[in-house]
Amino acid sequence: MASLRLVTLASVSVLCGAFVPLSSTVNQARVGSNGLRMIDPMVVDTEVISSFSQVMQQSSAQMGELMSSVESSTSSLAFSDQGQNLAGIFFQASLLPYLLFLYFLSFRANRINNIGNFGFQFILLFVVSTIPSGIISRLTYGCSLADVDWLHGGAEFLLTVANVLIVLGFKEASTNPQPPEIGSKRNLALGAFGLFAAACAAGPSLGFEAHSPFLLGVGDLSADATAALPWVTHAEPVNALSVPTWAIHFSSVIEYLIAMNLVWKYAEVTDNEKWKGLTWGMLPLHASGICACTYHFFYNPSSLQFLVAMQAGFTLLGNLTCAIAAFRIALSNGWGVQELNPFSNDDPGKLAADGAAAVPLNLREAEESNFLLAAKVVGLTVFFSYLVKYGELGLDLPFEPNAFAALAITLGIPAITGFQYYQKSNASEGEGGGFNFMGDKSLSMDDVKKYGVAGTVAYVLTELAFWVVAFPVAATALYKSTGHWPDVVNEAGDRAAVLGFIFAGANIARAFVPLRLGAALALAPWVDENLLKGDKSTEDTQTSS
Repeated sequence: MASLRLVTLASVSVLCGAFVPLSSTVNQARVGSNGLRMIDPMVVDTEVISSFSQVMQQSSAQMGELMSSVESSTSSLAFSDQGQNLAGIFFQASLLPYLLFLYFLSFRANRINNIGNFGFQFILLFVVSTIPSGIISRLTYGCSLADVDWLHGGAEFLLTVANVLIVLGFKEASTNPQPPEIGSKRNLALGAFGLFAAACAAGPSLGFEAHSPFLLGVGDLSADATAALPWVTHAEPVNALSVPTWAIHFSSVIEYLIAMNLVWKYAEVTDNEKWKGLTWGMLPLHASGICACTYHFFYNPSSLQFLVAMQAGFTLLGNLTCAIAAFRIALSNGWGVQELNPFSNDDPGKLAADGAAAVPLNLREAEESNFLLAAKVVGLTVFFSYLVKYGELGLDLPFEPNAFAALAITLGIPAITGFQYYQKSNASEGEGGGFNFMGDKSLSMDDVKKYGVAGTVAYVLTELAFWVVAFPVAATALYKSTGHWPDVVNEAGDRAAVLGFIFAGANIARAFVPLRLGAALALAPWVDENLLKGDKSTEDTQTSS
């Protein structure tokens, strides 16, 4: 146990030390006439990315040494204790796109508020925090992090902190002529990380067990009170999330939805429609969060392990789309290759970017106070936490895991969110309709081609969405057939089996070609506006048709 505490303290101290350059970049900034401090992207590039790379290398080495002493498990479990399965591969691959996203987002001419920008950066600490917590979960308790409530809730709390910073930053920048300084907010956020680090180091020695509830389970009903509820027909499993941990999950989802809406509105504040593209880019990350909540709704069963792979897949896809969106924002605001040269401060392009950074924002009137917004978030969080934790005890579904129901939840909720923004996009352009043509069997690839390049790109994106779902489903099919999860890196037989399942699924999916074509047609106008910016060849194609 003493060696575990030393390893945990060592890894956490390395992580804390490496994050100092990230937070210190706030002080190395230019100040525009709007009062916003604009971070120099070169500082973020050279310090944050190199520091975080060193962190990941050192932490990975420590994790490898520790994990070699643990007996191999017969099934792959969730989150940071992933090995060479799909989830682990996707999570690892998602890091570089996110670092690129942070770099382009921090471009000074984007005029992003320091608090919101730091919120996006703070998500890195959430990701890093799963390393020591995952080690402790496996080494001390022999469980997945998802089943160790006090560590699970503590790590997820850091994500909530990040989302609060993003919401506060964009809200204040959009409505307040003198937005608050980042200092105290940054210190509080880093303090929260420090508390979690201390808990990781001391928790096991203080008697915290595998299923000890987060925050001592404040708000949880007693077993007798739970059994007395009139609708309860099932006993709660030992790995059920506590009320505080459910609250952390729901608050994160709610705050992220608010952040997406604020980013959408930031297009008006900056007179740059490219910001709406970032909202679309954030949609897969919203789906990733829904995957995690769905997995917990079913009490983290091994039969629904594909949800973890889907979560990782959506994280990778979301980090890619956010990186693309941030690049487009930076490019529209004057970013160029000259920004990569730290010694050309008198470059005309850099001077133009400095001028763009000083342009005042078009502030809008606040729809509600920060207090009222916080009260709404807290109210919704408490309501959904109790509803799900104790309401599902009266249902059979959570105790009889159903892959189709799980897919309906994880894909349905993000689809509703995406449809709302599709309607917003149409309303802003004065267009009507929406998904009226979905399912029309008269649709063909010729209809997609009428949109030219935009139609082709939209069709590629819809097919990519199919593959994001196909891999986790194929992995689950292999698990049901063989009893083990596929090792696509080391086992050629597993690779062949997964590809075989996907091929079979692709043939079944042909029955839904009209739906897929309709989705591509629905996406084509947005692709044209946000990715191609009204590409002339696309317009000419539509006119001639």
